[in-house]
Formats: sequence, structure tokens, C-alpha cells
Amino acid sequence: MTAQDMLDRDLAVAAAQAAGDILTRYWHDKASLTISVKRAGDFVSQGDVASEMCLRDMLLSARPGDGWLGEETPASDHTSRRWIVDPLDGTTNFLRGIPHWAISIALEVDGTRRLGVIHDPLKGETFTATLGGGAFLNGSAIAVADTTQLSNALFGTGIPFGGMQHIDAHAADIANLMPHCAGVRRMGAAALDLAYVAAGRLDGFWERRLQQWDIAAGLVILREAGARVAALDPNDQPEVSGTVLTAPPALFDSFAAALRGQA
Repeated sequence: MTAQDMLDRDLAVAAAQAAGDILTRYWHDKASLTISVKRAGDFVSQGDVASEMCLRDMLLSARPGDGWLGEETPASDHTSRRWIVDPLDGTTNFLRGIPHWAISIALEVDGTRRLGVIHDPLKGETFTATLGGGAFLNGSAIAVADTTQLSNALFGTGIPFGGMQHIDAHAADIANLMPHCAGVRRMGAAALDLAYVAAGRLDGFWERRLQQWDIAAGLVILREAGARVAALDPNDQPEVSGTVLTAPPALFDSFAAALRGQA
């Protein structure tokens, strides 16, 4: 990990914590929130927007030449560095009073994701990783689970909703996997699901057609924690398609085979 990586990590953690403080205040006063609907089942509130404005101000004020890709504000051009940010992953959980949501920040340098930060303010947990520097939870090293048998494995996923065209494909995934594993959880915040795989709380995760701000930080943390990361289509890349398939190396092949109907 370079000195610049350390500076960027510390900046991202400070920004995530500041945004977390804003969201926590809204969390305790949800009656004041104005909620809009992007599409069926996809919501946004002024909490999402206030969090992203805080992140954008802090990160780009400190790194004025950097580019930006966020969920709620316009993207900006960049030369070699770009922040990829989800100001509130798990908005529906947040709005319904379910305490499982997070802020996700990644930094891409010359096309490579070098930094990931996922901050859960309610639980006081901050997952971090820098390229080549390992993965950490609140400063302590983390690693993927040592599960080797599919029958003992617990997986996470995200279930499509509304008019999403891949509902049937995801239902087929679940039908393929469930007879072979110990269970599947749908917790409603993809960034935290990826962090939980990195920390060994889940044995793997898959989901189709996520946005880059949903997964950019999580992919860095996963790889630094020792996970294998791919897509359901072996010829695809999560950074391109948004489709993610991840598990510890010893479990990955059997997990992938089950999802692909080859078990």
C-alpha cells in the first residue's frame, strides 16, 4: 500500500463517517423525509441526496482533479482517478426502519479499482481495503470463510423486483442452488452483503445487473480478503456487466456449478 493509498483511504473513511452522521440523523427522524419513486420498488429520499452531496464535497474538495460517479448526482469527467459512490445502499431498508444499510465508496485509478470503503453507521462497522494492502474491519484484518462444502454454506443474494426482466432467471438460480446449500439470505443491501462475504459472515453472494456504485467498493474488499470474483457468465466481468458471483476459492467452483445448473 502506497502513501497515497493511505491518504485516500483515510479521506474516504472520514467522508463515509460524515455521511453516516447525516443519515443517522435522518434515521431518527424519518417522518421528516420526502420520498420519491424512481421506478417500482426503487426509492430515493433527501437523505440519499444529502449524503451524496456531503461525500462529493469532501472528496472532490480534497481531490479537485478527480472524476465522479455517484447514484444521485451527475457524473463528472476524469483523467486518471474517479470516485464511485453509493451514498445509501439499502434505501428501502432505511426508509422502513430496517437497520441494514451502508455508505459505499471506491476509488478507481487508471482503470483499476484501488480502494474500497463500506461504512455501516448504525453498527459502527467500517470495512476497508486497498489494492495489495489487505482487507479490514475497524482496523482488524478480515478474510473469507474457510467453508469447503456446499452443503454447509450460507449465501447472500439480491432478489429483483418490480418490472425487472431478469426475475425468472434469478428464480431459476435459487431453484438450482437451494437443494445443495445450507441457506440463502436476501438482506437488501448489496454492498454490505459483499462486505459480509469478505468478513466470513456469508460464504458467497450472487446477483444480476447491479450498478457499479453498488459493487465497486465491495469488489476491492472481497479480492483483498481472498475471495474469487467473477460473473455468472464466465466470459463476463462484474465491472462491466454488474453481475457478481463470489465465494472463497475452495467453494467457488461448486457454488458456480450449482447456480449454472451443473451440480
